Amino acid sequence: MARRLRPVGLDFIEDAPVRLVFDTGTAAPPEAVYHALAEEVTGWPAWFGAVTLARPTQGGAGREIRLRGGVRFEETVMAADPDQRYAYRVDTTNAPGVRALLEEWRLTPAGSGTHVRWTFAADGPTAFRLGLAAARPGLGHSFRTAVRALDRQLTARRGAGQ
Repeated sequence: MARRLRPVGLDFIEDAPVRLVFDTGTAAPPEAVYHALAEEVTGWPAWFGAVTLARPTQGGAGREIRLRGGVRFEETVMAADPDQRYAYRVDTTNAPGVRALLEEWRLTPAGSGTHVRWTFAADGPTAFRLGLAAARPGLGHSFRTAVRALDRQLTARRGAGQ
């Protein structure tokens, strides 16, 4: 059953009790990465293996996300700064334990490519926090695998002249 989470602002990225931060790079420029993240929401399942459904809601101000295993999120887009960052807050979920969740994708030019930093900011009871700490390696692997797949997709597009 979906539960409503505590609404948090962008400052939660810095203040959350649990902050998992992962970094990697792409050969694609920031504008292409941002476009895939924020403007082609329905394309997430093609490059982020954990995502089975992604669709914009509320005219693009929100998102519906479904993950493998049946976890669902209804989200509000909190920041959509072209070529710089994309952030969203989870408003409702069926995931157990979580009280608040905000994710941010920060994009920085790096030569001809992009440095991508993903911050997963969350709050929940002690058991949830400990579980997230234990899940850190898996989340990092999932992030890096997803960004590599996105980079391959964007490189193929550039090669095809799109």
